[in-house]
Amino acid sequence: MDFLILTNNEFFRLVNDGADGRTITASVYNEFIKEVCAVCCAPPSERHHLVFTLAYIETELGSLHEVESSHANHIRKALFFVRRMLKYVQTQVPPLSIQKSDIPIPSFRWTGTLIELVELIYGLQEIGCINDGETPINELTGYFGKLLGIEIKDILCYNTYANMKHRKNESRTYFLDKMRERLNLRMQRDDERERLRR
Repeated sequence: MDFLILTNNEFFRLVNDGADGRTITASVYNEFIKEVCAVCCAPPSERHHLVFTLAYIETELGSLHEVESSHANHIRKALFFVRRMLKYVQTQVPPLSIQKSDIPIPSFRWTGTLIELVELIYGLQEIGCINDGETPINELTGYFGKLLGIEIKDILCYNTYANMKHRKNESRTYFLDKMRERLNLRMQRDDERERLRR
């Protein structure tokens, strides 16, 4: 789309040349408005160009509006209409950024139990390593749920935590304890392999 397209008409030529206000008839003004509407109906592939086109004509009309002339009323109305259309179009056009489909989505999914995930999330919140521990637990569970492809309803999260609190063992953090134990064993195995290589 040619972003100068809205300057190639009789209305813009007359106001730009400083023509007498009487030569700008209602039909000339209406033709300009129809052209703006036609441009705004551009196919989706040209939507980003549409924003540039409207921004350009807004700038041109804005500069002409500041100059005293006999057709200031027509310019003001045209400028108002272009600004309204620009505002509308900007809400319809996706941002000029990478489309979602272009971003690779990791195929990670949680394969542990829900109670293990909830225990991990509560542990992360309590230790304060995500947003200094200021993020509410329901927001954290929602985030990790989306990240790992599992739905964690608020009530289920709170019930799971309540069940963890009712555990009878000395340590009630089964999953975190198991994780700590397994990680320590892995480091011991790695140490042993390094010792054998020497």
